[in-house]
Amino acid sequence: MNFKRTLLAAALPLMFTFTGAAQALQLKFADIHPAGYPTVVAEENMGKTLTRETNGELTFQYFPGGVLGSEKEVIEQMQVGAVQLSRVSLGIVGPVVPDVNVFNMPFIFRDHQHMRNVIDGAVGDEILDKITNSEFGLVALAWMDGGTRNVYTKKPVRKLEDLKGMKIRVQGNPMFIDMMNAMGGNGIAMDTGEIFSALQTGVIDGAENNPPTLLEHNHFQNAKFYSLTGHLILPEPIVMSKITWEKLTPDQQALVKTAAKAAQAEERVLWDKKSAASEEKLKAAGVEFIEVDKKPFYDATAPVREKYGAKYADLIKKIEAVQ
Repeated sequence: MNFKRTLLAAALPLMFTFTGAAQALQLKFADIHPAGYPTVVAEENMGKTLTRETNGELTFQYFPGGVLGSEKEVIEQMQVGAVQLSRVSLGIVGPVVPDVNVFNMPFIFRDHQHMRNVIDGAVGDEILDKITNSEFGLVALAWMDGGTRNVYTKKPVRKLEDLKGMKIRVQGNPMFIDMMNAMGGNGIAMDTGEIFSALQTGVIDGAENNPPTLLEHNHFQNAKFYSLTGHLILPEPIVMSKITWEKLTPDQQALVKTAAKAAQAEERVLWDKKSAASEEKLKAAGVEFIEVDKKPFYDATAPVREKYGAKYADLIKKIEAVQ
């Protein structure tokens, strides 16, 4: 990622201007998801908690719905301290902090509960530390639940062969492109904000994500078939600009970490309710939920796990050992 290197260079002169003294800060919290989305609600409550716990030393502005740009653009702004907090997808972090790709591998988790058990434990904390200790310019605080991702398309996908030749949007990570290509589709990387028009105009034949995203971003209007492939179960970190982090006192830093972990727990409850409600709304809107045999999809993606997994052998063992 070239943007990482250039922005780090721009940010370096700023990193040495801060003191440990307490100061009033107004922090921008960005998310590509719309107002009311589980991650956004948890973020807003996190901010309210921090304002209260710091006696107003930290206040927050919230920018849901991608109003500050794509995730890539928000990360660029965070690296120079222009935006302070965000929830970001691991797909965009992986190319810069390679170890997070262990979570990005298809079918790495046995099921949704297994993923939650992993991020709640030592492995989850280890990956957060790897993000923080990298040159990415971000401090990783906690995990949001990004749900189970499935394929949604204009034409039904009832078996692996039905995906053949379909142009399917994926996040901009080479692993995801390889994953979709291995399943027979044609992986097309693009930002979330571009999906609706790309579906509408036929640039893509489908995408892959969870039910709340399919609903809230209105993709269901052009993609009426939701195939339960379960190929990815992706946690998503809450991150803070390292420039901003270094402005905080040790007490403030501790409060931010505590509030982020509380947001992680709250978002999970909100997520389960939202996901179930979204599924009902999608079905009422005419979306067909298609049960598929996952084994052919799992088998087809074996070369992807082999290609990327060798360097993460120790982490994979730790993940598999989590009950």
